[in-house]
Amino acid sequence: MPQSNGNEITALVDIYGSNVFNDPVMRQTLPKEIYKSLRQTIEDGSPLDPQVAEVVASVMKDWAIGKGATHFTHWFQPMTGITAEKHDSFISPTTDGRMIMEFSGKELIKGEPDASSFPSGGLRATFEARGYTAWDCTSPAFVKDGSLYIPTAFASYTGEALDKKTPLLRSMDALNRQALRVLRILGNKTTKRVTTTVGPEQEYFIIDKKLFDQREDLILTGRTLFGAKPPKGQELEDHYFGHIKDRIAAFMADLDTELWKLGVAAKTKHNEVAPAQHELAPIFTTTNIATDHNQLTMETMKKVALRHGLVCLLHEKPFAGINGSGKHNNWSMSTSDGQNLLEPGKTPHDNIQFLVFLSAIIKGVDEYADLLRVSAASPGNDHRLGANEAPPAIISMFLGEQLTDILTQIEAGGATKSKPGGTMQLGTSSLPSLPKDTTDRNRTSPFAFTGNKFEFRMVGSMQSIAGANFCLNTIVAEILCQFADRLEKVSNVQKEISAIILEVIKDHKRVIFNGNNYSEEWVAEAKKRGLPNIKNTVDAIAAIRAEKNLILMEKHGVLSRVEMESRCEINYEIYIKTVNIEALTMVEMSKRLILPAVIGYRADLATSIGSVLAIDGNADVEKALFAQISESMKSFSANLSKLEKTIKTATGLHGDTKAQAEAYRDLVFKTMGELRKDADLLETLIDAEYWPMPTYSQLLFNI
Repeated sequence: MPQSNGNEITALVDIYGSNVFNDPVMRQTLPKEIYKSLRQTIEDGSPLDPQVAEVVASVMKDWAIGKGATHFTHWFQPMTGITAEKHDSFISPTTDGRMIMEFSGKELIKGEPDASSFPSGGLRATFEARGYTAWDCTSPAFVKDGSLYIPTAFASYTGEALDKKTPLLRSMDALNRQALRVLRILGNKTTKRVTTTVGPEQEYFIIDKKLFDQREDLILTGRTLFGAKPPKGQELEDHYFGHIKDRIAAFMADLDTELWKLGVAAKTKHNEVAPAQHELAPIFTTTNIATDHNQLTMETMKKVALRHGLVCLLHEKPFAGINGSGKHNNWSMSTSDGQNLLEPGKTPHDNIQFLVFLSAIIKGVDEYADLLRVSAASPGNDHRLGANEAPPAIISMFLGEQLTDILTQIEAGGATKSKPGGTMQLGTSSLPSLPKDTTDRNRTSPFAFTGNKFEFRMVGSMQSIAGANFCLNTIVAEILCQFADRLEKVSNVQKEISAIILEVIKDHKRVIFNGNNYSEEWVAEAKKRGLPNIKNTVDAIAAIRAEKNLILMEKHGVLSRVEMESRCEINYEIYIKTVNIEALTMVEMSKRLILPAVIGYRADLATSIGSVLAIDGNADVEKALFAQISESMKSFSANLSKLEKTIKTATGLHGDTKAQAEAYRDLVFKTMGELRKDADLLETLIDAEYWPMPTYSQLLFNI
């Protein structure tokens, strides 16, 4: 790849954020007082002045039109897990038959999409259609595809949250309130706001569109419902960080450019472990903006891939038998005056501020493990969690050697030292000495400390990161609240802090595990420790209705009991509908593609047997193959009938979403696996020319 010259670098600088109504644009285009008032709202949470919104709307419209926009849309994140948008033009007719371009503060602040057509979990009846979108001024607007996109929250006519952004914003406020209480007690009088920051690593697969178009299962469900294991998978470990193929490199370069225009700080790109799998990682930003950017990243990946004759697969497990895709959620807390509250410093053993916030996270993760687990639960992620490629379904924390040693010292009577990282010699004078981190990394841990942040590795590649982060924010806010309640009542703060940290270590050290989370020994050990092992989405959803979790969300104003109940119902419904679509797709593919292909080949094979017998009287090989195909086809047909019956049984349980979800898990999903086993065996037995869909070898290795 040719090296960039100075002009190209300058062009990249000019491209970045060029389609975003960001702070430099606002500073340049808004009147000084209007800009100052809007910044106060963004930074301090001050109420938005309607007059400010009116001026911003006018300036924003002119800026967007200058970028080629003719429409505007309130861009929101309903409970579908993807984004939604309704586009209105700026045009307004005049009395003399002409038109002008208008956009008011009222239109900026509030929109009205149909709330009855989105998942509501019973909050909205079909005939109750009204819902509102509200401008999230903390996330910048942008221009894309001829429209001005305005990030918004989405609520029902009666005020309940119908989206993923509203509870996220509420949780950020909750954490800010409680973190500031603790910081004030610790002597920090300057910090005005504490925000959480996230850098979500996004894994994905890229395949050829011509092959994708021949797979009904990929088109309808995002994953292959059938497919025999290819001769080669990922066992040679030759794809991970390997040379990026030219066609993929061109896609990645185009993707970077499109994301940079939208202000998404795409930083890292590389090949992942599985063939045809890749990863993109951005630079950290505040959690709500990171959530918006991750949604934009997924949308842009799909769009750009099509330009290159490719398809981007974001399903957590598009191919059985090889690694699936996750979304590592790198989470931390930062202050308005530039501190990372999870930065240990050179002497973490006497960094009281760090130890207090670390203790809050340890306690929160242990006490609310079920809530974190459900935040990463989805039908797609059920294929991934617990396999030797991703964290198990058990929530635990990796702290590393240095921090674990410090906590051990505290428990034994007081920490007096921290283990240094040191340097590493590589055995030859031509290579430099490398500074060594104070601890190794643990890629098997679901919640790992990685220097100055925690990496929540359980989130699925297709999921919005909003759910994981609003749960995490609220959990930590609650524990910080408990700490503040205690510390505000005592005269000897230092003594009480020491007592709190010691209590956390003694009561919650069970959640800390620095070993191999993939091992069977850890599963047994976790059970001894009393850590929950919630293996599937249906079981995980129950956490939403747990009383302690209802109290938590209600106490901090993140979700009401009604909103929690609606999300419980929505999660059951999504599981039911997802598995039902997959099952029906399997039935259709079995009847219209696989069975006809097998029957056709079997008939031709029977004819061949007759011909061979007529020539030399010996067709033992052909007869053995015929018998094996016949037996497998018989089993396949029986399991196909069984699958249709289980679908009918599960469908009949309509009205009780929990029971219906359990039926889809225990009956339908199980039978789908049995049917697939037969089909995958048949794929290996019949002539390749007869098999009606591209194989794994073709899908994974043809680019």
